[in-house]
Amino acid sequence: MKANTRSEAVLRLDSSRQSSRQSGSSRRRFWQTRRFKNNVPLWVMFVPVIAFYIIFKYTPMLGLVIAFKNYTFYEGVWGSQWVGMDNFTNLFTQAQSVQIIRNTLVLSILSVLVSFPFPIALAIMLNEVRNKFFKKSVQTLVYLPYFFSWVIVGGLVVTIFAQTGVANVLVEKLLGKPFPFLFKEWSWVSIFLGSGIWKDAGFNAIIYLAALTSIDPSLYEAASMDGAGKWKQIRNITLPGISPTIVIMLILAMGRVMEVGFDHVYVLQNSIVSGISEVISTYIYAIGLQGGQFSLTAALGMFDSLVALTLVLISNAIARRFNKGLW
Repeated sequence: MKANTRSEAVLRLDSSRQSSRQSGSSRRRFWQTRRFKNNVPLWVMFVPVIAFYIIFKYTPMLGLVIAFKNYTFYEGVWGSQWVGMDNFTNLFTQAQSVQIIRNTLVLSILSVLVSFPFPIALAIMLNEVRNKFFKKSVQTLVYLPYFFSWVIVGGLVVTIFAQTGVANVLVEKLLGKPFPFLFKEWSWVSIFLGSGIWKDAGFNAIIYLAALTSIDPSLYEAASMDGAGKWKQIRNITLPGISPTIVIMLILAMGRVMEVGFDHVYVLQNSIVSGISEVISTYIYAIGLQGGQFSLTAALGMFDSLVALTLVLISNAIARRFNKGLW
């Protein structure tokens, strides 16, 4: 009798466990279905983004195969003769190609080193301004150049630093003769960097201003009560507070090291300073689109992308050692 009672109890326990599992799984399925239905509008909004990246970012990658072929319009992408690594060999045996890669690296690294701190400093200075009217006025003035195309900005820069421009009018009054700003390599590089800072620093500062809003104001009050001045507050509170954003922006900037803007260089360059102003993007335009050497320039573009990817991975690996990695 006791054995029967024990077996019945075991059966009831097993059946209760099974029913609880079934009810638990049904509840999970219900919530998963409900969650999916609640997120349907978000998925619908996300579909165009997915379609954009598939159509315009991933599908064109198939065209990189022409870097390993002797591409012609008549034979097409898949029908052209396979040449393997010959285009890469020709690329790195040409002195001009090596110089162009060097120019791209020099201008890009200088842009990162010189231009990167400016938006951070601008955001910190704007954050310290207490007069709202003055702050909004300065923000508008520094953001405005970003919305101009490089054709307009380049035209302004060339007009200012031309032989008969405003800058040379002042130089001629002081020194007696004009200075060829756009025809000396070192001065051309300075103008290139300065115009890039003037155009982009204001807009990039928006990201750091947003990051500054996440810092607890009580930290500044406590530091002020302890006798810390503005410089100490910036060094010990502000910069550590926005350091994750700085690291992310630096990693993204490293990914664009080999991507010197075509418009920026093209509107400012001239044949006299081509030794420093000819970069990968302008070379691809001149040789690839105008000269018809599609396979060679595709190989150069692929090399450019691989270097950028490598720099991003290295930067992120270094940042992860300080627990600031992007992924």
